[in-house]
Amino acid sequence: MPNTECRLIDPGTGEDAAPGERGELWIRGPQVMKGYLNNAEATANTVDPDGWLHTGDVAVVDDEGRYTVVDRVKELIKYKGYQVAPAELEAVLIGHDEIADAAVIGVSDKESGEELPKAFVVRAPGSELTEEAVMEYMAVKVAPHKKVRFVEFIDAVPKSAAGKILRKDLKAR
Repeated sequence: MPNTECRLIDPGTGEDAAPGERGELWIRGPQVMKGYLNNAEATANTVDPDGWLHTGDVAVVDDEGRYTVVDRVKELIKYKGYQVAPAELEAVLIGHDEIADAAVIGVSDKESGEELPKAFVVRAPGSELTEEAVMEYMAVKVAPHKKVRFVEFIDAVPKSAAGKILRKDLKAR
């Protein structure tokens, strides 16, 4: 939009994301809200002193300057200093012929204190896909820090009326 500035910020460092990397989308311009009515704390958590609105969306920017939202910051899985986007892992999982649908969340590992990716998988009709087969498939498709560490088979991925994955329902399982 005219008179709008955008930048991508690495959520781990607070610095501008490297070219081609994902980051939290920050925007600034005359149309951006000044804050929340009667809620200074929420305003301080969302709009910084320089007027940048921290959207909470993880985005990428292409060579022509088009931004694409790919995830939410609060849904990122933090593993060994890396930020792992559930939506990225879900896209890889759905690429498997025997997977009809999938969702990924971070689960706490009591031993390491880290969050580990856990996949909830809906098998395609007639599939007898195993947990091990899913983990092996992912291990060759993604970087080591993005590997799925746990798999649970479910009948359907819980989604809102708008089709958004209800991760809170999966975390409650």
